[in-house]
Amino acid sequence: MKNINQQILPSIKNLQKLDAILTSSYEWFVLLEVHLSNLIPVLREAKKHEKKVIIHADLIQGLKTDDFAAEFLLHTVRPDGIISTRTNMLQKAKEKNILTVQRIFLLDSIALEKSYTHVRQTKPDYIEVLPGIIPEYIGEIKSKTNTPVICGGLIDTFDHIQNAIDAGATAITTTDESLWKEASQQNIG
Repeated sequence: MKNINQQILPSIKNLQKLDAILTSSYEWFVLLEVHLSNLIPVLREAKKHEKKVIIHADLIQGLKTDDFAAEFLLHTVRPDGIISTRTNMLQKAKEKNILTVQRIFLLDSIALEKSYTHVRQTKPDYIEVLPGIIPEYIGEIKSKTNTPVICGGLIDTFDHIQNAIDAGATAITTTDESLWKEASQQNIG
C-alpha cells in the first residue's frame, strides 16, 4: 500500500487554488471538479513542484467513469492516486499500482452495508468517508474493512479535523485553505 504520510489532504475544486497548493508544505493533494483538458497541465505543474496528485475521477468534467475513462486516466494522465465510488475505476487503478481511495457516503445503515461489500470487493488503499463530521463511525469502518479511513465533506472547523483524527482517521480532505494553514500551524499535516 502506498502511504500518504500527511493528515491533511488539501483539495481543490478550481484551479484558482493551485498556486496555494503548489507553494504549500503538503506533498499530496486532491484534485476535484476540473475540466478534462486541465488534467495533464495540472499534473505536469504538480510534478515540477514535487507534489503528488490524487484525482477524483467521478468529478472530472467531460469524463465518464467507464472503463475507457479509467484507461485514459491511468495511461495518459497517470495520477499518483484515484478517488472514486466506482469499483471498476478503482480495480483498474490497483492493477496499475496507483493509490486508490474508495469514497463512501454515510447515508443510512443500508448504504453503509453496501459500502462494506464494495470495499471488500475493491480492497482500496484508503476509504474516504463522507460526511467527515461523523467520527463515531470511523473506528467501526476502519475495523470492519481493515483499511485506513480518510474523512471529508462538511469539515469546516479545526475541531472537525481534530475530532476525526482523535476518532482514528488517517487523514482529512478539505477545500478550506484556512484549515490547511491552521492545521499546518498546529503541526497537523
